[in-house]
Formats: sequence, C-alpha cells, structure tokens
Amino acid sequence: MASGGSAIRGSRVGAGPMGEQDRGYHAERIKVSYWDALGNETVRYFAATLPDEEIPVTIDCPSSGLPAGRDKANPPSVVKLEPYKTHLAYVKERRTEEEAESLLEEALQQLRVRRGKIAPN
Repeated sequence: MASGGSAIRGSRVGAGPMGEQDRGYHAERIKVSYWDALGNETVRYFAATLPDEEIPVTIDCPSSGLPAGRDKANPPSVVKLEPYKTHLAYVKERRTEEEAESLLEEALQQLRVRRGKIAPN
C-alpha cells in the first residue's frame, strides 16, 4: 500500500488557520447591482479588497442577453440589429451603370496620378 504526505485524514491540503478569511465563504464581499434596458436586475458579488476600477462597469445580463450597467436610471440601450438582407436587397442597392463608370474612371485617374509621382514618364 502506498502512502505519502503528512496531511491529517479529512483535512484540506493547504488550508490552515491563516488566510481563510480572505478566501471562500469567509471573505468580505460587496454587492453590485446591474440593470439592463428591460429593467432586469443582476446582482454580482466582488471581493471587498478589489479596487473599484477593476469592477466591470457593464456586464451581459443572463436573463435577457442585453448589456447591463451599474446606473439604474440610465442602463445601456438595447442593441439595434440590422435585419438580414437577402441577395435581392443587395442587388437593388447596386449603383447605376453611369455611377459605376464614373467611379472606375476616378479610381483609374488616381492610380495614374500616383504612378506618375512614383515613376516619371
């Protein structure tokens, strides 16, 4: 039979009387509430020793999936998602032939000017 270590049976390895109040259930905590645009409140607990700048200003609300902020009166707004565009919608947005020709001519002219600056004719 193999045995090793000097831990007392049933005790946690590494746990001791010093420092337990800084970890786990014994640590001092602060309660921070976050609200999303729908009014849902999410509560998070952070260690009291954590500096205020390390506590996040916004989080993702688990109940709605929206961003939630610490200011109840001014929560982050609901994200506006653009509707899915079909291929036909993109085809309708295409430029006319005249616009396309003028854009192409303008791009070619800019290339000619740049080329002229780099390598004189």
